[in-house]
Amino acid sequence: MDTKSLPDIESQRDLHIWIIENLEMVPVPESAYGNFFEEHCYIVLHVPQGPKAAQGASKDLHYWIGKKADAEAQAVAGTFVRRLQGTLGSATVLHREVQDHESDCFCSYIRPGVIYRKGGLASALKHVETNMYNIQRLLRIRGRKHVSATEVELSWESFNKSDIFLLDLGKVMIQWNGPNSSISEKARGLALTRSLQDRERAGRAQIGVVDDEGKASGLMQIMEAVLGSRVGNLFTALPNKTVTQLQKARVHLYRVHEKGKDLVIQELATCLLTQDLLHEEDCCVLDQGGVHIYVWQGRRSTPQEQRSSFSQALAFIEAKGYPTYTNVEVLNEGAESTGFKQLFRRWSKDQDKTENLGWLHKLGQAKLDLSRLHSRPELAAQLRMVDDASGKVEVWCVQDSGRQPVEPKHHGQFYAGNCYLVFYTYQRMGHTKYILYLWQGQQATAQEIKALNGNAEELDLLYHGALVHEHVTMGSEPKHFFAIFQGQMVVFQGSVGHSGKQQPASATKLFHVQGTDSHNTRIVEVPPRASALNSSDVFLLLTGSVCYIWFGKGCSGDQRVMARKVVTVVSENIDQETVLEGQEPPHFWEALGGRAPYPSNKSLPEDVSSFQPRLFECSSHSGQLVLMEVVFFSQDDLDKYDVMLLDTWQEIFLWLGEAVSKQKEVAVAWGREYLQTHPAGRSQAMPIVLIKQGYEPPTFTGWFLAWDPYKWTESENKQSYRELVEGSPETVRAITEITAEVSNVRLSRWPSNSRPGPLAPQALKGSQDRSENELELGPKADGTSTSAGTGTSTGTSSTSSSASSSPSPSPSNYNSPRPMINGGLPRKQLMYKTAKYLPVGVDPAQKEFYLSDSDFQDIFGKSKEEFYGMAKWKQQQEKKQFGFF
Repeated sequence: MDTKSLPDIESQRDLHIWIIENLEMVPVPESAYGNFFEEHCYIVLHVPQGPKAAQGASKDLHYWIGKKADAEAQAVAGTFVRRLQGTLGSATVLHREVQDHESDCFCSYIRPGVIYRKGGLASALKHVETNMYNIQRLLRIRGRKHVSATEVELSWESFNKSDIFLLDLGKVMIQWNGPNSSISEKARGLALTRSLQDRERAGRAQIGVVDDEGKASGLMQIMEAVLGSRVGNLFTALPNKTVTQLQKARVHLYRVHEKGKDLVIQELATCLLTQDLLHEEDCCVLDQGGVHIYVWQGRRSTPQEQRSSFSQALAFIEAKGYPTYTNVEVLNEGAESTGFKQLFRRWSKDQDKTENLGWLHKLGQAKLDLSRLHSRPELAAQLRMVDDASGKVEVWCVQDSGRQPVEPKHHGQFYAGNCYLVFYTYQRMGHTKYILYLWQGQQATAQEIKALNGNAEELDLLYHGALVHEHVTMGSEPKHFFAIFQGQMVVFQGSVGHSGKQQPASATKLFHVQGTDSHNTRIVEVPPRASALNSSDVFLLLTGSVCYIWFGKGCSGDQRVMARKVVTVVSENIDQETVLEGQEPPHFWEALGGRAPYPSNKSLPEDVSSFQPRLFECSSHSGQLVLMEVVFFSQDDLDKYDVMLLDTWQEIFLWLGEAVSKQKEVAVAWGREYLQTHPAGRSQAMPIVLIKQGYEPPTFTGWFLAWDPYKWTESENKQSYRELVEGSPETVRAITEITAEVSNVRLSRWPSNSRPGPLAPQALKGSQDRSENELELGPKADGTSTSAGTGTSTGTSSTSSSASSSPSPSPSNYNSPRPMINGGLPRKQLMYKTAKYLPVGVDPAQKEFYLSDSDFQDIFGKSKEEFYGMAKWKQQQEKKQFGFF
């Protein structure tokens, strides 16, 4: 194969999928994306579009290996991938994926889930045919945020208590929920079921959901007609292998090269990793807990090393004894993925410090854009400012397990031994919004921190859960917190006592002034020693008679101006004296206890320009945090049953869906565990922001490409899982011949071994082997037919999708909308009832149709077969006689 045989790639599409057939790349139709046949290999290319492309994001090229794919197909797929990379350029990340063990990146392309299909070449030639109804298959649905459906044997032996199962019968799709499955798993299973309904049946198939078998007799009749009667109890499935954050935190960096026929592995470092360990002439392997292997190729590594990257990774996996399905990711220098970069303590596109200075300058100019925050949430997110800080402020100091209000004149004054609640109210899009900052002093006790959280919960209840909680640790305050106090924020050592007065302090105090304007300045009291000084900053030294304003040689003009503005906060009614570094009077050093060495380096902020935000679904396994990443995320990835973690590298956001909004303490604990176990050694003092669904601030929404503020309002709210399974009158009305046919065949024709008799499959087949144009509902009152529509049935009813177009039913058509134990409705619900008093779904013109066989025989003195064999005028006469006309 030469490069000319490679397929063309449409630049306007973000996702491309090919299947390897006859040793060639054959494009998969878009309608079939997400379907993967287990005997084949696939190639998947993701090309960033829109803003991501403008930012120079890398392309992702995956080759996927089915669990039954042969070695030749795998080799061909690997060859195509390497050649495609040569065509796409070095800014392409290569991935090796194995069925059932795909990376989060791969799974994020396929929504709402991946479908594994049986078969090989012959069946793969027709990936998916829309409007195919002559089908019988059973899918096992598993997964949390990333869902997969695997085609399994059509038998009760395939079922278990923990998973979701979909019995697909063409025009009827029955979702059976394992009794141990969670509500979120059921909802995500239903999302996949509805996706199949739309993509493969043009929305015409009917969906039934079995939540409780005892309340879904009609649906269970259909299932038993196909699967037979279940013998024995269901087993509890083994849980999927779970990888915790603690396991992912174990990172090791190796230099790998070949020496003759041997692979030489040299360990370079373990966490914490630094970027300078990577050299441009090397090929390195980064092992993340044995669950993900990164192969990094320097720009000057040899062509042979680059060509053998996958083989080196597989050899490394074998040498370490890792499973063969371990994820492999190959990256070129300069095109590293976000997941790779965040495993290092620091990462810079250019390790020259001038880049950091440029980034600092940009932050200094940020105040010019504050007026645009309301209309540009992405700017609010980047600047970490919900508004210009002109809203209403209330402050409480937590004391004796309660909260004491702080007078407005003392707003901005904090003590390191106390905890505070800062309540901020602002307007956005005509609505009142709230942020509650939980400020924790570095010297606060565990009891005070507990009281802080308790008082925050009380306030949240007063405002009906509308507060955004931001946990702030002294020294790591966000920019908006500084801005609230307009440069007047000062942190004193010690604490406020029970009387509300501060504890006695020494006469000499030293304050470190940090900041360049009113939106980023704070004053922090430090030990009054010469070693606490820094040549790059400004310090205020208070003695009994004078306040020295000390300017270090490296401080900027903005720092000096700001220091003169805030000096009155700590030195009211005291003389002020400006002192330049190197020109200090003797009394200055005496107050500090004598001269001592102190640092002179400039403390620069971390360069976060190369880090992209990452979104994770949170869960717990054996008490340890488990995260599942959603790559290329959007607002649609936030589900009411989720706890989601958004890491912007400067703040940790924890988003609580409506159904889990009470898990606030658990969520905050997960946020702290995430920071503690992060392989890059993240600061434990990083702000943690707790957000509930529907109350998202712009500092959160701005990280999403498009955010709809009305998405979760009552009028626009999507149906919940329970609302979906309750069904609609239209769906209930769609119940037609399948249940009735199966019921009658089962009662009269099934053999004694309780397996489906010869007519059971035939009854099902008769309702499936019809063309798209023949898909109809049961007869109306006027004898006409109605086209079937999309619908979902309750777990207490049966569902089907077509009926005879004959004006009067025949023995092969009768059914029951709400089957009882004997297969029909009680006679008292049908006899002498007008249309408005009939049960939902009953056709007023065919009321007798819904009787059980025994009741029908008792009332009419004949069977249904005999009745519907009579002339129509005789039928009408008897119906009038017995109250069914």
